[in-house]
Amino acid sequence: MSIVVRPHAQNLVQWAKDKPDVLVLSADLTASCEASDFQAAYPDRFFSFGLGEQNMMGFAAGLAREGFYPFVHTFAVFICRRPFDQVAMSIAYPNLPVRLIGFLPGITTPGGVTHQAIDDVGLMRLLPNMTVLDCGDATEVASALDVAQAVDGPVYLRMLRGNVPRLFDPACPMVLNTARVLEQGSDVTILTEGICTEEALRATAVLRPKGISFRHLHISTLKPFDDPLVREAIACAQLGVITLENHSVIGGLGSATAELMAESGSAKRLIRLGLQDQYAHGASQAYLMKEHGLDAMALVRAVERLTGETFNVRETDLAAVDLSLDQQRAKAEDL
Repeated sequence: MSIVVRPHAQNLVQWAKDKPDVLVLSADLTASCEASDFQAAYPDRFFSFGLGEQNMMGFAAGLAREGFYPFVHTFAVFICRRPFDQVAMSIAYPNLPVRLIGFLPGITTPGGVTHQAIDDVGLMRLLPNMTVLDCGDATEVASALDVAQAVDGPVYLRMLRGNVPRLFDPACPMVLNTARVLEQGSDVTILTEGICTEEALRATAVLRPKGISFRHLHISTLKPFDDPLVREAIACAQLGVITLENHSVIGGLGSATAELMAESGSAKRLIRLGLQDQYAHGASQAYLMKEHGLDAMALVRAVERLTGETFNVRETDLAAVDLSLDQQRAKAEDL
């Protein structure tokens, strides 16, 4: 597994080079949301609003009505909470092509409850016309802009910043409403998103030699949520389904999966791993993932619950997993 430094900052400038109708909007978080390079490269296409997210959303709606494609850059909490009414009424209701790029999703920040977007997917899924995307690695960070730009309407994108791992082959970009099939098995189906996919890859690598067959799908489109690959994965799970998400289990991937299973009449058991109807707090990402059951060991324990077996997996076993080969499991034909 390699690490890519600031993939969004690198990609945004080059991607927007031949797209003069693409504009970037920021609310006093330009450097923190990796938009500084865009500002330097295209100063006439960059707008800063200070601490005024509500105003920024209304302005973005106006730009979209005039034929531009505004890419709003701010922290996820400042998209889905403070200006929620403006997003709902000015952007989603008229179905305008505004791209809302939300940084620091879930517990990827130590900033505490004021900065941890643990409810953003649920809120954005509520809005008619809104497409919801989630990046899991550097490959998806670099390809998500193409996916968002192809949507005829508003898009909310959970974005990763800083040092981002590369789990997936760059030749296999994100595809709208199409999961990455990372493993084909039939005992347990695992659905993961965002930073939790890396944790799941560690868990399945340790459990695979113990005789458990997994079907592991990485989910990058959280709305719409009617991917035939997901339906098939749920149907083939002999023991049950586990979701693992960087979000509350209410409203996010776990809820979307439960809704899909209920509507299809599935009687399979479902275990939802994520924040359990509680707030997080200020601490490191690794600490919070462990405390709230979003890490590889939490997934091991969930598999034990489904199988009724004890695998005696240690933290050192999980930490020792080399993911350099796992990134090749996502074949192009599965995307």
